[in-house]
Amino acid sequence: MDIIWYGHSCFRLTERNLATVVTDPYDAGVIGYRPLRLKTDVVTISHDTPGHNYLAATPNYSYALTGPGEYEIGGVFIVGAAMHDAEAENPIRNVIYVMEFNGVTVAHLGDLNYIPSQSAVDALGNIDVALVPVGGGEALFANQAAEVISLLEPSIVIPMHYQTPMTTLELEPVDRFLKEMGVSAPVEADSFRVTTSNLTEQTQVVVLSVKE
Repeated sequence: MDIIWYGHSCFRLTERNLATVVTDPYDAGVIGYRPLRLKTDVVTISHDTPGHNYLAATPNYSYALTGPGEYEIGGVFIVGAAMHDAEAENPIRNVIYVMEFNGVTVAHLGDLNYIPSQSAVDALGNIDVALVPVGGGEALFANQAAEVISLLEPSIVIPMHYQTPMTTLELEPVDRFLKEMGVSAPVEADSFRVTTSNLTEQTQVVVLSVKE
């Protein structure tokens, strides 16, 4: 499975002969980055804000997933699980999507903004790749993200939702997260291919470049 990052919380996940998935397409006029126009079969929306729900960026999609549920689309198994801080004064409804591509499971955490219980994490099942917000704002800050990762125990972590020169949002840079994780030399790539053969027991951090 190939993972490409388009900035903020938007990824494109592709695998030969399986459905393509785009996560959280954004309105570039709201958060910066270049305007998106992505081809995909499935779009997942973690929550209903312009930085995450801009379906106009994926005009030819076949399915848009906007809430909890279990789905099988084009050979990809997807489970949407509601996970937001219900005790907050004004909770932001957030859905985590766990997607299985040929035996590799990917969890997109959306705008998760609190540290869930171990039982809630265990209910997600085994996670090979975690796409994790790390820059704060209305999502996890670096120290919280590191704690969530310790609960998930994924093989691969790809940070998202952090400050870059292309976004107009006020977020923390990825360096703070790397420091929290004790990572001085992360894997850096334009895209990342994941198979069952390159999953490791020790968690590795992969920092992707924004796809131009």
